Amino acid sequence: MDTDAAGHHHNTAVVRFVEAAEATLMRNCGAAGYFGAAPRVRYEVDFTSPLWFGQDVTTILVVERIGTTSLTLRFEVWGEETDQHPRSLAAAGRYVTAYVPAGHRSAVPWPDAWTAAWKQGGSAGKPP
Repeated sequence: MDTDAAGHHHNTAVVRFVEAAEATLMRNCGAAGYFGAAPRVRYEVDFTSPLWFGQDVTTILVVERIGTTSLTLRFEVWGEETDQHPRSLAAAGRYVTAYVPAGHRSAVPWPDAWTAAWKQGGSAGKPP
């Protein structure tokens, strides 16, 4: 369902790959409660090459900036080498989330434990 008739992934697949890396990052940093309280407020991506059906994908996610109420994450999605395609950067971008926990109508400061964990280990995936 993620590929079209030409055999390459739809651009929306990149969002799911990045969200999976984000879930790993937040789990590794102990940010329980992040999901459901951190809506995306900005998302940008540059698509540079297609991802093909059956191709392995590597997603790299890095904390770029920790604000008082916002978090900027930078990502790269790489299509790994296949018999027919070289390893190549498929997409790169960044997005911003804000902390809006239940009961709040606007962003509030991130929990100190989360920001400390992001500063220590703010990445998921392997560098290219």
